[in-house]
Amino acid sequence: MFSNLDPAQAWLRRVQSGQAGSAMMGGLGQLGPKRATELFGDWTTRIQNGELPSQAPPRPQGIERNIVITQWDWADPKAYLHDEISTDKRNPKLNANGLIYGSPEESRDYLPVLDPVHNTISQVKVPYRDPDTPGQPKPLAASNFWGDEPIWDTHTTVHNPMFDERGRVWYTARIRAADDPSFCKKGSSVPSAEITPVERSGRQLEMYDPATKKTDMIDTCFGTHHLLFAMDANDTLWTSSGGGGGVVGWLNTKMWDKTHDAQKSQGWTALVLDTNGNGKRDPYAEGEQKVTTAPSGESLGTSEAVNTIADLTHDTRLNAAFYGIGIGPDGMVWGTVLGFPGGLARLNPGKNPPETALTEYYEVPWNDPKAPVWGFSPRGMDVGSDGIAWVALASGHLASFDRSKCKGPLNGPKATGRQCPEGWSLYQTPGPKFKNVTDSGSADSHYYVWVDTFDTLGLGKNVPIITGNSSDSLIALVNGKFVVMRIPYPMGFFAKGMDGRFDDTKAGWKGKGVYTTWGTRTPFHSETGKGTLPKVVHFQLRPNPLAD
Repeated sequence: MFSNLDPAQAWLRRVQSGQAGSAMMGGLGQLGPKRATELFGDWTTRIQNGELPSQAPPRPQGIERNIVITQWDWADPKAYLHDEISTDKRNPKLNANGLIYGSPEESRDYLPVLDPVHNTISQVKVPYRDPDTPGQPKPLAASNFWGDEPIWDTHTTVHNPMFDERGRVWYTARIRAADDPSFCKKGSSVPSAEITPVERSGRQLEMYDPATKKTDMIDTCFGTHHLLFAMDANDTLWTSSGGGGGVVGWLNTKMWDKTHDAQKSQGWTALVLDTNGNGKRDPYAEGEQKVTTAPSGESLGTSEAVNTIADLTHDTRLNAAFYGIGIGPDGMVWGTVLGFPGGLARLNPGKNPPETALTEYYEVPWNDPKAPVWGFSPRGMDVGSDGIAWVALASGHLASFDRSKCKGPLNGPKATGRQCPEGWSLYQTPGPKFKNVTDSGSADSHYYVWVDTFDTLGLGKNVPIITGNSSDSLIALVNGKFVVMRIPYPMGFFAKGMDGRFDDTKAGWKGKGVYTTWGTRTPFHSETGKGTLPKVVHFQLRPNPLAD
């Protein structure tokens, strides 16, 4: 491929050919395009010349030998699969043996559907409301696989689906252009807009009802990315914005079902720190946090900004938003804050969230003499029924945060992010480090974490499972030790989201398991080549390797 170019130039040309070429070029810009492409070129040249990894992956050992894997094809050969959903995460007995729905994000305007009982696939069309809803740009340069064809054609960019207690599928989707309706903006009488007006949002919400085959589009002022149902009287659907937007939004789904009034059913709040320490939300300082941002718009850090608080009679707005999202058993809403070193934010909604919501911020331990292990850059997260938050770190760690271990005050002028290093525990994930790296961590790439609250796999309740995106695996932490569940060579495996379901509570290990996706953006680059379909993957755990 591109044999007339030197390795660095070939890398640059390859990135320009990708369907996400503009975004990838932005990533190269953060690294420094010349240096990055030279390093990538050196790596592929060494592989071409026969260099092998310094460590071979170990063969499955112990309980890892008991993993049973089932795979189904779905979607289409040009689609990119992000997430799937098989059940209500609050009740994994819902939708037993039922249809599984996926999210093709930037690639398609449909939900891929799998019937795992009859081994059939189908699609549900995802509509958008306005003709000016943005579509996908053409690649920056022609592809060796597809020429000038823009193989991704979505407008809706569906990212994350969730089941509700009635078996309906809710998901984040774009239904219009970015400019918000007037009820979101300054001058509106909507309570959230009066306090924190919002001008633009990149994604909104949709809901598909399998019983009626109908889809509702719900316009939101806040941007949406991941979403999660609370266990409350309103079945509140909380959303993250993906790292930008500066607010956290929610939808009262009971109100929506009653009125179908998007304006009346939604709300949002800024992330406000209780800087003066009086235990309630007061007018907050704006503009004091000069948070560094990457060209993509992602925050590169917040702790320095938090430390620049000047007026201790006010509270302070955290210039950040949620990427991953989790909800604790106490109703507190947690989210990851992207960047370096990044951290966790805990939102206490209070009685009237637009006015009462308060946030605590906990930075990932980095360059902290009080912390035995350092890490950085959180992505996905989840919270178990024990209230412990689990986070995937780019430093090659699975991290937990236990707020009950905090010894000092959690609000006030000193609560700038580093007030509770004792709450963090970092677990170095399996696999080699990058060459010449001596710090804790591994070279594996981790995207998301899901906590198996109900023991749907068989490793125990509240076991966290992290995606091993550079090790073809899901990795579970069981009693302080990792269990690596690897998809065998040669197909590879690149997971995003996952969930666990009980399909038959009387069938033992055969009646339960964890569903996830094989969802690389380029399935045609796998060893089976052009025409390869994305996969749904089912992980199950039998009691021994030969169990029937």
